[in-house]
Amino acid sequence: MKKKYKILRLILGDQLNIEHSWFKKAAPDTLHVMMEVRTETDYAWHHIQKICAFFAAMENFAELLNDKGFNTIYLKLDDAENQQNFSENLSHIIKKFGIEEFDYQLPDEYRLDTALQKFCNTLKIKHSVFDTEHFYTKRHEMADLFSGKKEFLMESFYRAMRKKHHVLVDDGDDPQGGQWNFDAENRKKLPKNHKANPPLLFENDVRKQLQRITDAKIKTIGKIDAKYLEWPINRAQSLKLLKYFCENGLQLFGTFQDAMHTEEWSLYHSRLSFSMNTKLLSPIEVVNYAIEYWRKNKTSIALNQIEGFIRQILGWREYMRGIYWMKMPEFETLNFFNHSRKLPEWYWNGETNMNCLKHSINQSLEFAYAHHIQRLMVTGNFALLAGINPDEVDFWYLGIYVDAIQWVEITNTRGMSQYADGGIIGSKPYTGSANYINKMSNYCEKCKYNRNDKIGDNSCPFNSLYWDFHDRNREKLQHNYRLGMVYKIWDKMEAETKHAVLKRAEYCLENLDKL
Repeated sequence: MKKKYKILRLILGDQLNIEHSWFKKAAPDTLHVMMEVRTETDYAWHHIQKICAFFAAMENFAELLNDKGFNTIYLKLDDAENQQNFSENLSHIIKKFGIEEFDYQLPDEYRLDTALQKFCNTLKIKHSVFDTEHFYTKRHEMADLFSGKKEFLMESFYRAMRKKHHVLVDDGDDPQGGQWNFDAENRKKLPKNHKANPPLLFENDVRKQLQRITDAKIKTIGKIDAKYLEWPINRAQSLKLLKYFCENGLQLFGTFQDAMHTEEWSLYHSRLSFSMNTKLLSPIEVVNYAIEYWRKNKTSIALNQIEGFIRQILGWREYMRGIYWMKMPEFETLNFFNHSRKLPEWYWNGETNMNCLKHSINQSLEFAYAHHIQRLMVTGNFALLAGINPDEVDFWYLGIYVDAIQWVEITNTRGMSQYADGGIIGSKPYTGSANYINKMSNYCEKCKYNRNDKIGDNSCPFNSLYWDFHDRNREKLQHNYRLGMVYKIWDKMEAETKHAVLKRAEYCLENLDKL
């Protein structure tokens, strides 16, 4: 006779939080379920490292629960009983074990939130939903903060969060160091011959996970050495990475957080986003640990380094989640510029003559990682200037990065990067010519294209596309107070030069796959 359980609890692949109140004490009448399903592997072309990392982290978590005495089922991709979606698997388990109550934690994705609500509406048994106990904020806290306001400024939100959680503020809630934001000090290019500390990489054997994915013929992108997956897949490794970052990266994180270099793929970045987005680490413990380390090492770590790091987590990460729950599901359909072009083929293979894009894309394919400026000002910038359909851009970003989950991906991509939201997140489109890329990197040094030329056959495509973008979108952008200087410079150009620039841009747009 099958053992019966009273309660069934679903744990999603990004809910690997052993500190959750669910896991304070094991209950013999409660069954936990985790599952690998095709609905999650197939909605984008995910990087193979991303799927392997998720599956390995999930399996590790299920084993941890079993070791701690929690009744746990782990449905693998190739299990005979696996129906490849949450609702059918849950229905089967509820019937099989005589379940009387179904519990789940709030999903971070609108898609799953809707699906689980719909599933619960079909149930004839009790069901309950719990907070994930992970974020600084509740889902709709930011909406409440900005209620009745037209603009949702990240800086205002960030300051409110610093005060509320008493982070880097004195007893009077004034910012330590006399200012809230040290971003102006955090835009340095990597000096010549500078060597960053090497990244901490792990050696996780994911050959079993890879075999299941391969056997299922799941469409993936990117490269993997399945004997040495470098990403953390459990809490112990994640804590080790946090410690390593504070000891080896924090001292120069802020200064070089926007820098890019052909010989440095990790630089001083923490690479903790996968651990946080799967909830192996909480943002609160990451922030607290980093601040405590900084306090003990103030002589070697300046305030701008720790503030820049805290802003990414307590500010930007929570802000993006707040926007997501304020604006979904409409947000994923926004297309302010009505962009419609297809993503160039080389976004999938890195085979382009533009060195900045070649390097950023190939790095992404190799490591399932690129830092925020590579994403925003190289791959994102080009897609915006070229008028790529934001659906295509979302699909690419959602798949290629190990840390990409829709709540954080789409707000950064469709919002900040592509300005498809018309200014909800950013006060202006984030565009740049070759001048910006050269200012922040060494990418232009060995490129086929001339960064100083706007119109020649070997002129950098970023240059002509930059001006073409602003020219063709003038009606929508010319009154933006942050773009006044751009249009003044454009208007002062000689008519012949402007014509040549637009002709070069026209050629680039008609030959995107050949650039």
